[in-house]
Amino acid sequence: MDNSPIYVRERGNLRRVGDIILAQPKPLPSSSSSSSSSCRRTNPFVLRKEHFVFTYNEEGSLRYTTKSLFDIALLFVADNIHHVDSLVDFPEQIGDRLFVAAEESRVFLNPDVSQKALKLFSDAYGDLVLGSLCLRNRFPLLHERITEIKTFHSLKSLDLFGCRLGDDHELFRHLTSTSLASSLTQLFIGGNNLSDAGLQRLTAPVRIMHKGLDSLELLDVSCNPVSERALRYLKCLPKLVKLDASGTNMKLGTALKTAVWNLLGLIHSEKPLNTFDHSGCKTEGWAEQVVNQWETSGCQMPKQKKMEESRASALRFFGRQKFVREVLNASPLIDGKEANMEKLHFYKPTASDRLRGNMDPSTTQCLQIKNPASCIRKRTLESSTCDASSESPPTKTKCSSLVFTAEDTDLLNSY
Repeated sequence: MDNSPIYVRERGNLRRVGDIILAQPKPLPSSSSSSSSSCRRTNPFVLRKEHFVFTYNEEGSLRYTTKSLFDIALLFVADNIHHVDSLVDFPEQIGDRLFVAAEESRVFLNPDVSQKALKLFSDAYGDLVLGSLCLRNRFPLLHERITEIKTFHSLKSLDLFGCRLGDDHELFRHLTSTSLASSLTQLFIGGNNLSDAGLQRLTAPVRIMHKGLDSLELLDVSCNPVSERALRYLKCLPKLVKLDASGTNMKLGTALKTAVWNLLGLIHSEKPLNTFDHSGCKTEGWAEQVVNQWETSGCQMPKQKKMEESRASALRFFGRQKFVREVLNASPLIDGKEANMEKLHFYKPTASDRLRGNMDPSTTQCLQIKNPASCIRKRTLESSTCDASSESPPTKTKCSSLVFTAEDTDLLNSY
């Protein structure tokens, strides 16, 4: 149909539209021609059917109008986005429209150019491209598109619950060794078979080099085999105000409440915190539809390329269509065991919380216990008028820093 002549009816008469040349559709890239097709530029002087808008008037006649030069140029740049060096300092309005044009051209579904294109937009527009990413129970998608996901380096919220990452996944190293570490404020890593050693690796850059997840305010480590020993690794997170340790090897009691208070300055919440019910975690940004397209369309990698064992087993186990349908149309996957387990939610108390006096007796007792650390005693002696110092959360000072072990040094060398 693209090569056929186009006729329009005007005032009851048919006439052929002249001087319109429709471009040939671009062939899908193959493994043998991927290198050559990625370098082929679209001829800017060849008019295409996308350059015209066809409508009908009141008389039923087909009318056509040309798009603006700006729209045509935008379409041309979107088709050749992999040849653009940088979009830095371009206005956000231009970037938004260019991203939409690239999405409509299915640029982000092409594995040969999607990573470079997303990095181009992320470097220029940061969290506007994607500020929040929810991959909850979507581990096949994570393993398929991990190279593209790594380009989102300005995320403020990242949900990796149920992605079965383990202790040594490459994504954890990416989280702590890139600019993403300084922008991330909410991290959900529950249900990943993460042990104490995994949390030690995750917090090693903060504890040793004082950089990494130092902006983290909310952390979910639920449904992982972590123990109270892992709490000392979280002591290095200066802005942590909420923690979910439900379904772990920690048991609620006075000893746990006291340990969490002394190490992190957090108290147990009698009521489950709404922050951890997943209702507020979702994918937001320009690339929201791109993430959905990745999941619905599947990976368009060449058949000759060997799939990773984890990705192949996930696809065989779930089945693409069934998995997509369940994830997009259903609520988050929560089994009966997780729904009925005891909630271990901790939060940083405020002055109003203590004034209201509505905390349970065991929590109040924890607030009244003085921290035995020498730095707390020193601060108490220096402040003769500060009688309530034992009721404020322990502050992190130089004397509370951990002594580096040989294992920490090995972790440092791995980054």
